[in-house]
Amino acid sequence: MLKTFRHRWRAWVNRRLPRSDSRLFTQKTIFILPTGAGVVFGILLLIMLVTGINYQNSLIYLMTFLLGAVFVGAMHQTHNNLSGLKLTLLRTGEDFAGQSVPFHFRATASKRGAVAIRLSCDGEVLPPIHVLPDQSVDVALFVPSSSRGYLRPERVLIETRFPFGLLKAWSWLRPATAAIVFPAPLKAPEAQLMMGEGDDENAAQSAPGQDHADLRPWREGDLSQRVLWKRFARSGQMVVADWQGDQGQPHWLDFNHYPGVDAELRLSYLSSLVQDRSKQQAPFGLRLPGQVIEPDTGATHTQRCLRALAVWGQKPPRDAIRWPHGTRDREVSDSQTAPDVHVGGAA
Repeated sequence: MLKTFRHRWRAWVNRRLPRSDSRLFTQKTIFILPTGAGVVFGILLLIMLVTGINYQNSLIYLMTFLLGAVFVGAMHQTHNNLSGLKLTLLRTGEDFAGQSVPFHFRATASKRGAVAIRLSCDGEVLPPIHVLPDQSVDVALFVPSSSRGYLRPERVLIETRFPFGLLKAWSWLRPATAAIVFPAPLKAPEAQLMMGEGDDENAAQSAPGQDHADLRPWREGDLSQRVLWKRFARSGQMVVADWQGDQGQPHWLDFNHYPGVDAELRLSYLSSLVQDRSKQQAPFGLRLPGQVIEPDTGATHTQRCLRALAVWGQKPPRDAIRWPHGTRDREVSDSQTAPDVHVGGAA
C-alpha cells in the first residue's frame, strides 16, 4: 500500500514538474508543510486553546490567538520566500566514476528576495544562500556518481524554513541536461601492448630522431594549425600533416586488445591509458567497436577520448528512460556495437 502511494505521488510530481533546466517557482509548484517544531507548536496552541476555554481565561485566549497569528504570518512568509524564485542549470561538469560531479546553478530572486535557500541532492546539501531582490547567486552542487555514463539527477531539492523554522516550503528542479561520468581508471596489465597492427612496420620506415609527416585530406575535427595552408592556397585542397618523429609513433588504444575481459573493465583500462599518454604528451588514437578517434595530442583530444569511453554503448537519457545516477541501464556486452562513427583529431 505504501509503495503504491509513493509510486503515484512520484508520478503526480513528475507530471506537475516536467524535466527542464530552468524553473520559476510559483504557487502551483511550491509545497509547504509544518516541520517537527511546527507540529509541536500547533499542539501547544491547541492545548492553550482548550485550557482557555476550560478556565474562561482572557489572557490565555490572547496569547493563543497572538501566537496563532504568528504561525499564520510565518506560513505566508515561508511561502513567499520561495515564490518567484527562478532556478537555472547553467552547466554540468565531468569527472571519473566514484567522484562527485558539479552541477552549476543560478538562483534569481524576485522583488521580495530569498533568504536561507538550501539546495540538496542525494545526500549532498549546500549551505543556506541568501539572494537579494532582483539579484542572482551562482552555486555548485556536487552530485555523487557510482559508474560511468550519463549522470542526470532525478530531482534537485530546493527548500526554505525561513523565518522561524516552523514550516518548510520546498519544490524540485528536474534537470534535462546530463553530466558525463568517465570510467574509473584502472591500471592495465603491463603485458598488453597498445601498438596497433602495422605500427612496428611504420616505425621501421622512419629513422629515429627524424621527423616524418603523413599527408591526408582534412577531416572535421582536425586542428587548424596542422592544415598546410600554402598548399591550400595553391591547389584549393585542404591537406593535414600527421607529424611523427621526436614524439615517437602514435599508439592505438584498442578495445579489442583485451580478449575475454569484461567490457567495463576494458573501458577502465583504456581510461587509465588515456591519462598516461596525455601526461606524456604523446600522440595516441582510440579504437572502440563502432567508433574510431584518430591519433592526436592535447587536452581537448584527451577529453574527447574520455567522453567516448564514458558513453560507449549508451544512449543519451530521455524523459521516457529513467537512468540511475551515473550508472548503466543494462550491462554492455562485448559484442554490442554502436553505429559507425569516425572522429578526426581534436578541434
